[in-house]
Amino acid sequence: MTTEEAPVEETFISHLVELRDRLVKAIIGVAIVCIGLFIWPGPKEIYDFLAMPMIASLPPGAKMIATGVVSPFLVPMKVTLMFALIVALPWVFYQLWAFVAPGLYAHEKRLVLPLVISSSLLFIAGVAFCYFLVFGRVFHFISEFAPTSIAVMPDIENYLDFVMSMCLAFGATFEVPVVVVILVRMGIVSIEKLKSVRPYIIVGAFVIAAIVTPPDVVSQLSLAIPMCLLFELGLLVSPLFVRMTQSPEEPA
Repeated sequence: MTTEEAPVEETFISHLVELRDRLVKAIIGVAIVCIGLFIWPGPKEIYDFLAMPMIASLPPGAKMIATGVVSPFLVPMKVTLMFALIVALPWVFYQLWAFVAPGLYAHEKRLVLPLVISSSLLFIAGVAFCYFLVFGRVFHFISEFAPTSIAVMPDIENYLDFVMSMCLAFGATFEVPVVVVILVRMGIVSIEKLKSVRPYIIVGAFVIAAIVTPPDVVSQLSLAIPMCLLFELGLLVSPLFVRMTQSPEEPA
């Protein structure tokens, strides 16, 4: 091995060690939050909270069912872990940006904290929007189509899968402004170009909504319209972030 190759290998190994340390710290943060949620309010209470929109749309006295032997135990555990990940999301994002930060210039590091905060808040806002405003309407809309001869008793595992996919879709959708800001700041695409392709973005938003949501108009519009509005928000705030992170050598 030549002396020129040695520093390159040492740098690569040091990056791997740093990545490992950041991943460990992120996992520890999620684990601490998860333990706290196990103590209070507890997995059963967390799942009951998650199931409230579905229970409200069922006939009076109806409940969900568990078809698996261990489902009543495993499903609340999974829900608690999901909640822990959402609560610890700012810490996880911080570890991600802290890993990237050493490779950034001083003026670029000023973008890290706003992006960490905005990414966390937007993802949590997307999940909250889905839970409080979308689920109730979607479940009520679907239950209206159930024939009277059918007893609607959703399985808790299927319900969890549906809820997790919907929350992930809405959480990721609400990151659109962050994606726009990063694309503009890195010079990959200009604001003028994004404005010129606005019609295609709108069509793409409705196509994505049709793919990731159930086949009903309510949930599709609930995802597509916020996606379009958040794209416009990204166009508005991008110039501000670009000015905040410009180096002295860059033209204003």
